[in-house]
Amino acid sequence: METILSCQFRFLAPSQEPKPITAIRSRPSKTPARCLPLLAKSKRAAQDSVNGEDEYGIPANQVKTLAKFKSRHNHIRVLQVSRRADHPLAGSRLLLLDRPGNIHSISFLLHPFTSSYFDVFATLPPLLPPGPIALLGFGAGSAARVLLHIYPDIEIHGWEIDPSVIAVAREFFGLEKLEKQHRVNLSVHVGDALDETAGGERFAGIFVDLFQKGSLLPELQDPETWSNLRRSLKKGGRVMANCGGKCVEAEDSRRDGETVMQETVKSMRSAFGAAAEDVFVLMLEYGESEGCVAMTGPWPKDTEKWKLALPMPLRGYVDRWKPFTG
Repeated sequence: METILSCQFRFLAPSQEPKPITAIRSRPSKTPARCLPLLAKSKRAAQDSVNGEDEYGIPANQVKTLAKFKSRHNHIRVLQVSRRADHPLAGSRLLLLDRPGNIHSISFLLHPFTSSYFDVFATLPPLLPPGPIALLGFGAGSAARVLLHIYPDIEIHGWEIDPSVIAVAREFFGLEKLEKQHRVNLSVHVGDALDETAGGERFAGIFVDLFQKGSLLPELQDPETWSNLRRSLKKGGRVMANCGGKCVEAEDSRRDGETVMQETVKSMRSAFGAAAEDVFVLMLEYGESEGCVAMTGPWPKDTEKWKLALPMPLRGYVDRWKPFTG
């Protein structure tokens, strides 16, 4: 699906100085961060039926469906996983979209982190210049929630193409409360992110998480799309993108996740620089599969400073980036 956020545009006036980004320290987690299994249900169907399990290998009696309907853009399901489940997703609330049922948002009641690419997104702000950030593909707000937990003063503009997803986010994922808590610095827009963010050096950072029918948008395999996003960055700004991979399943079997991921990152590199040092990738293990997050810009000169600007549970991601050589 294409996940993109909504509300009215609210940008800083030229005379306003952006607030400095300050991070809130969080307690170190008792166990190392794990990557949650984000495989689509249909990839596990045979195994699950043998094991008597339902969603993502979780016993069916420990998963409750809170909402299930079809919108103009998506097949939408909201699941609640029991806290008693012996599973990394125990206690979580999940937003599943498209027919295969890929997870697009994760929320835990008792802690802000997700052990997924949303946490990787939250490592970027210390590398950015002052200014607002854009979330292209808001979903139910998982990335915004983590970002605002760590950097409560950061200005976020998000886009979601499906108003039904935003309605679900407000009803089941606490988005309404988050919007009230951050009236000044969180704006949610319903519309096409790639159209509405084009033009002008507006953003210090852009996060891209745009899927449709279980696959990255075809526009993301076009270097011109990334060139347009680059033109929307302030000087020194960066883009970080969820580039999918084997961990996602498309409705169209011809849209192989690994192939689409490679084509997407190559298009990013074409737009941001031919050298491998211009685009970095971080691979996340999701069960037996992998997902890819990509980041533009030169490698930071002081990685220790970068780590120290992050909560303890997120520092381990810094050492896992590698130049893209595909």
